[in-house]
Amino acid sequence: MGDIFPDLGPETPVISGVAHDRTESLVTLRGVPDRPGVAAQVFTELAKSGINIDMIVQAGASTGKVDVSFTMPDSMVKAARKALDDKLSSIGYESYFVDMNVGKVAVVGVGMKTHSGLAAKFFEALSAQRINVIMISTSEIRIAALVSLDQLDDAVRALHTAYGLDADQVEAVVYGGTGR
Repeated sequence: MGDIFPDLGPETPVISGVAHDRTESLVTLRGVPDRPGVAAQVFTELAKSGINIDMIVQAGASTGKVDVSFTMPDSMVKAARKALDDKLSSIGYESYFVDMNVGKVAVVGVGMKTHSGLAAKFFEALSAQRINVIMISTSEIRIAALVSLDQLDDAVRALHTAYGLDADQVEAVVYGGTGR
């Protein structure tokens, strides 16, 4: 395969933008039984209620119980509460908590997989502004963090500056016409 698809070297790291979302809520299920199939049961019940899930984190413990946290749109919190309340006994978690005072900030671009230091820069920029990270999610093209809603604007500004995305002037090109 190496001869057919040669290694062309690392991608050029390009952080092309900073995105944010003010309409996220964080749900944490506490005391979830640590056994196969429980996460499938939780997320199947939420899916049946039409709830879109974004970030997911599971924190394990040696007690046989785990905490599972996930984010979802604010508009779906009521439906999630109903689904979770209806399935408390069959799923077997101890309690849940909903935090609607969170926002997501992310940097997006190419080359993240093949270049070190991009995540370090992300977290250093937030740390320098004393912004606490609640949850982290990554992919080959994105680093995202959940932060307190009152710190979201500061997080966006800090990341813009850290990755050199600030501009001295704002310029937009608008093309008018028939759309042809």
